[in-house]
Amino acid sequence: MTIDKSLKIKAGSAKTRNVLTRPERLQKLIADDRWSEGDKVYGMPKVRVAKLSMKKKKKVKKEDEE
Repeated sequence: MTIDKSLKIKAGSAKTRNVLTRPERLQKLIADDRWSEGDKVYGMPKVRVAKLSMKKKKKVKKEDEE
């Protein structure tokens, strides 16, 4: 069965995830120099997920030209 169009959430995929997959965690650990090639995959250190803060756009005031 499919979901009715009125029940779909438009911004559902724009939500930030609070859990990373193992490859994403490895990439982040390698970038932070917290991972070496011989380390075990199980029991990896925790990785904090960066929160995206949405800033409001400033309104541009239009000046009337005379």
